[in-house]
Amino acid sequence: QSYCHRLQHDMYFLTSTSRLNEQVVDKIVLQLNRVYPQILTNEEAEKFRNPRASLHTRLSDLLKHLQKKGDRHCQEFYRALQINAEQLFNDLPSRKILKTPDPTEIDTDKKQYMLNDRGPVFFLACFSMAAGLALFWYCCNSETQVIARARRILGFSPIIIGRHVRNICMLYLEDIPRN
Repeated sequence: QSYCHRLQHDMYFLTSTSRLNEQVVDKIVLQLNRVYPQILTNEEAEKFRNPRASLHTRLSDLLKHLQKKGDRHCQEFYRALQINAEQLFNDLPSRKILKTPDPTEIDTDKKQYMLNDRGPVFFLACFSMAAGLALFWYCCNSETQVIARARRILGFSPIIIGRHVRNICMLYLEDIPRN
């Protein structure tokens, strides 16, 4: 779709009330006047920046003028609109049509499937729960050799398990033989 056709399609959207304000239109006209190659001459820029005419009239005349000039001029208008009013540029009807995929096309992009979207905190919580249950099951076994091994492992692990947690586990292991 050519830029002229897109501009014709977007014309009503752009000229409707409160879409573009005076300052944005002036910035766009100045950019079209100063860009290389020069899209608007000085006289044309003054005509489209005339504060005596209503904003709707000036904008309508500008869009019609650009459509008469050709595709390159319309393309530069879209570039100026994107620079000076990006949110409005993204909301244009022609942009929405371009973003909508054609249902007859074959989608070559493979979607990436996320197995778990809950994040790393959820993973750490589940892993900690599993490790805690495994340690508890290992320590609650009635064999004394298991308790001695657990005491050795917990005694040499101040880096892995915090001191307070290690002390609680050691007290628990000392209480098991008493019961």
